[in-house]
Amino acid sequence: MSLYGMMRTGGSGMNAQANRLGTVAENIANANTTGYKRASTEFSSLILPTSNGSYNSGGVETKVRYSISEQGPTSYTTSGTDMAISGGGFFIVSGADGNNFLTRAGAFTPNGDGNLVNSAGYSLMGYEYQEGVDPTVVVNGFDGLSKINLASDGLVAKGSTKGAMGANLNSGDAVGTESSTSLSVFDSQGNSRLLDFVYEKTADNTWTVQVRDRKTYNAGDPAAVPPVAATGILGNKTLNFDAAGKMTTTPTTISLNANSINPLAGTGATLADLTIDLGKTTQLGYKFNPDGGSIDGNAPSKVAGYQIDKAGIVYVKYENGDLDPRYRVALANVQSPDNLVPQSGNVYSQGVDSGVIVTGFAGSGDFGSIQSGALEGSNVDIANELTAMIESQRSYTANSKVFQTGADLLDVLVNLKR
Repeated sequence: MSLYGMMRTGGSGMNAQANRLGTVAENIANANTTGYKRASTEFSSLILPTSNGSYNSGGVETKVRYSISEQGPTSYTTSGTDMAISGGGFFIVSGADGNNFLTRAGAFTPNGDGNLVNSAGYSLMGYEYQEGVDPTVVVNGFDGLSKINLASDGLVAKGSTKGAMGANLNSGDAVGTESSTSLSVFDSQGNSRLLDFVYEKTADNTWTVQVRDRKTYNAGDPAAVPPVAATGILGNKTLNFDAAGKMTTTPTTISLNANSINPLAGTGATLADLTIDLGKTTQLGYKFNPDGGSIDGNAPSKVAGYQIDKAGIVYVKYENGDLDPRYRVALANVQSPDNLVPQSGNVYSQGVDSGVIVTGFAGSGDFGSIQSGALEGSNVDIANELTAMIESQRSYTANSKVFQTGADLLDVLVNLKR
């Protein structure tokens, strides 16, 4: 056996154990890092060819592997913008250079520009939310994503555009009987405006509903000379019912045209054209019973906080309790997460062996759900790391003895000449 080979083998073993001690040190240092994934050192033998009567000792080589697919423990926080993924997937974040990365570290807070960023300065990416419209997801890329920005300037108001109104109409009422209820809607400046829904029975199983703006309504006088037309009427609709009292009119919505009252006197604001769903209207042998209705929009209110649901929809919460959906958090995954390439800031980039990046939303496909007000901790076990440290220390010492023995034998060989 070559004495130089023996020394090289001992040096190879020391270098391998030094690499292992390096990963142990990194793990212990990041035991409390949000979303950190444990590094481990894998060993493989390095065999050299031998010849008759001469043995060439080989060595050992190492490869660092990260347990990226192993989920860490979940802890709960008081921040509504902290997020943890329960299951598969990664958050998509953007660096200062515009490049996108993947991460499991969900400790995001709004910066001075309103962007949600983590402690390393990476911005959370998502799709702008459109109610009733699913964002077009580019499955194999990041096109269409934008930084999630929750900046808001002072008071925010939103005009109404759609709502619903349901009621039970008394089937025992005589023809010509009227019943009414009202619905408060919001104009473009957030002012409240009352609309009256007036129901009149015109025949068996037949009613009409007229929607009036209370502030401007005037019944008019068709008998006057010249006739005075009614004003403040935004819409009319005939409602038909079957023998069981179920409404048969389709569509079930009524379109309200506000042109006749815009701009609204005294404010300069406008009321948008409204679509009201009357589908919950019934005709049964019970007194007139409206359900109170519902409407979108909101009065002027300050932003009081943020909420994120398990589907990843980011809401701005106002002081009046209203929630305004702004964005939907995008998630990404690869076929082999453990082969992603770690980068500074606890983020990962696509590797040669990681597979193609696939994007989507929480709760769909293989993606997990999002937990708001929670963080995924490091998956490092301190006890295991300290055990590995002791093992590596002993192995390093043993390999150093091999190296030292080879050096001593060389001294013996040199001294044979004397």
